[in-house]
Amino acid sequence: MRRVVVLALLALTLPIAAWADGITLTNQFGSISVSDAGLSTVGSELTQFGNYQAAKGHSLGTVSYSTGALTSGSIAAGGTFSVTGSTFDVIGRGAWAKSLNGWSHGKVTLFAGSFVDTAQYPNGIVWTLTSSKGANLTYSLSGDLQGTLYTGRQVTGVTTQDFVTTKGQLAAGVGHIKIGGTTLSTPEPGTLGLLGSGLVGIAAMFRRKTIGS
Repeated sequence: MRRVVVLALLALTLPIAAWADGITLTNQFGSISVSDAGLSTVGSELTQFGNYQAAKGHSLGTVSYSTGALTSGSIAAGGTFSVTGSTFDVIGRGAWAKSLNGWSHGKVTLFAGSFVDTAQYPNGIVWTLTSSKGANLTYSLSGDLQGTLYTGRQVTGVTTQDFVTTKGQLAAGVGHIKIGGTTLSTPEPGTLGLLGSGLVGIAAMFRRKTIGS
């Protein structure tokens, strides 16, 4: 009887666990180019991807992204960028990624996607002035994502990227990436729900066999 209860509980919790599944990744360093035409990055290092953590002084690969044009506000005070023509790509490099699907010529595309309009960010990609101290400025860029994982699975996500710059650098359209954090959600409630139903059936069969013996 105890085994029946355990199987049933496992079956019922699997669909819930599916919605909680996800991958967290972080990036640091690199620079940005920003203007009314949009924002783009160069040289940001991937420092964490799920359970993989880069050793100090090393990286797991690169994170690069771009936005569409500025649609409201201003670069200096904050505003929103369009998702049209945007990109968000994560590339894995090094021995740690060799076993992953899609590995070829020394790299693997871990995530290929773009920014999208959602209920949380209905007006595009949010550009926010978070700190202004003398000539030093701090900004953040936040938005929702959608795209494809290295496994071929379609996923959604959200990212917040923090930048540091100065008034002089910003006037020239230049900034530096402080840190970025991204979460990619990988829900599969339908598939795991069916698996849960199957486990319930197995539990029922096991119970009948136990009672009949």
